[in-house]
This record gives sequence, C-alpha cells and structure tokens, in this order.
Amino acid sequence: MGRTRRSTLRRLDEATLIERARSGDGWAADELLRRYEPQVRSVCRRICRSHHDAEDAAQDTLASINVGLRSFDGRSALGTWVNRIATNRALDELRRRHRRPEPVGGDEHVVSDQHRSDGPSPDEPEPAVIGGETRSELATALAALPDLLAEAVALRDVADLDYATIAEELGVPVGTVRSRISRGRAQLADHLRATPGWNRSPGTDVQASGRSGADHHTPETRMHPTP
Repeated sequence: MGRTRRSTLRRLDEATLIERARSGDGWAADELLRRYEPQVRSVCRRICRSHHDAEDAAQDTLASINVGLRSFDGRSALGTWVNRIATNRALDELRRRHRRPEPVGGDEHVVSDQHRSDGPSPDEPEPAVIGGETRSELATALAALPDLLAEAVALRDVADLDYATIAEELGVPVGTVRSRISRGRAQLADHLRATPGWNRSPGTDVQASGRSGADHHTPETRMHPTP
C-alpha cells in the first residue's frame, strides 16, 4: 500500500503536494523532501566545504523544512524558501564549528560552482570567486560577517538566486539587497586577504571589478592558499 501511495504522490504537481503537506499529509511532505533533498545538499556542500559539516547542515535543513511546511504561506516559491533555510543552516553550522581544529593533512575542498545558469548581467559586478579556502578559513571569514550580509552573499553567490528573488524573500528593496551583497563581498575579501598564509594568485589583483551599477566598488577576489 505504501509503495502504491508513494508512486501516486510522485506523479502529483508541487502545488498539490504543498497543499496536502500543509493539511498534515506526512506522505506528501516526504515526497517534497525527496524532491528537494539534492538541492539542499548542494547548497550545504558549497557553503560548508566539508562533507561532515554539510551533512549536519543538510539534516538540520530537511528537519526544518518538514516542520515548516505546515505554515508555508507560499509568499515565495518553495524552492526559494528551501534555499534560504539551507543557506542559513549551513552558515549556522560554520559559525558553530569554525574553531574546530583542521584534520591532519588539511580539509577537503568543494570546488565553487562559478557557472551561473543565467550568466552575469552587464549591471551586475563579478561575484567573489573563492576556490581554494579550507573549511576553517571560509568559516572564519563568513562567521565574521554580520548575519544580514552573510545571508545575502550566500543567497546570491551560493544559492544563485537573483536580486529580485532575494529581495522578495527577505522583504527588503532590491537596492538594499545589492548594498548588502556588495558590502558582504568586500568584507569577505578583506577577511580572507588578511588570513595568514594566503597570497593572491600570480598575475592577479584584488580590485574593483570596474563595472557600472549600484555596487560597482565590489572587489573581485581570486585567491588561493599558499602551499
């Protein structure tokens, strides 16, 4: 019976599943979690850069989604809501564990996804490109950011949400989102640049991207740790 019900639920559209989940249908909630679990794990891996931390953050995210589905108001798309929860749980995990000693031989790395689905627009500055940091270095830098800035940067550069979607989800104007992202990227770059043992890649520099727009002073960082 359970297998038949799961098979039926998998054919339902998302809106129907959300309505059922809000009414207390645990099977519908489980199906939504199944559909969004890969997205949750991807966001958590890209922020945490550590399998162990990402797994903890993903489990916290899925639990929060399961509890929150009954009160989900549909103000934003479900995927946007899921991304925000995953982003904040991953940031929480970094802040809880950023002082944990590094394993012998260094920590694992997760390569940044630098290929946006929509590509950069002419009025958008280049995002901070951070591809070589270890878990503790990234955690220290992100943990040092004010919550509002860390959330905005992660939603844009990790969850890959556009400015309008972030603004709608956070309930603030687009200009505020741009300002938070600009300030967050700049502060993140400053923290990483000040990390002992870091050098900029040969032939590169940390400077403003030179693009026009509200946050044209955002630095473009391309940094890698020294061996």
